[in-house]
Amino acid sequence: MSAVLALAKRGVTMLVAKRALEAMLERSVGVVHVPTVESRVKLARELAAAGVAIRAADDAPVNVKALRFSLGLTQDQFAIRYGLDPATVANWEQGHRPPDRAARALLRAIARQPEETAEAQEVPVDG
Repeated sequence: MSAVLALAKRGVTMLVAKRALEAMLERSVGVVHVPTVESRVKLARELAAAGVAIRAADDAPVNVKALRFSLGLTQDQFAIRYGLDPATVANWEQGHRPPDRAARALLRAIARQPEETAEAQEVPVDG
């Protein structure tokens, strides 16, 4: 089965699937939202048969408090180090509001590479 058909049978329009695959061929990366995925493993197998490897976006919740504790930081220190509002960090930890998609991506980056992510937040000071 072609990659376009594998995506189409899961709710991606043929045109969107075609454009995502064209982008992948041009830039080695194509991004597409797949509305219906019965099994990530099955989708990955079908696309692999067509020569396409996939990575799924991670929408899983992030335990901000556990992450912060693992880094040995207070809420204020965590917020300052990673360019976040302290009240937002508190809201996440207390369950008042979950991190949005962009925030989850930042939190995953912090979990995987805390030093590099902190450095990316820094602005050089001209002396």
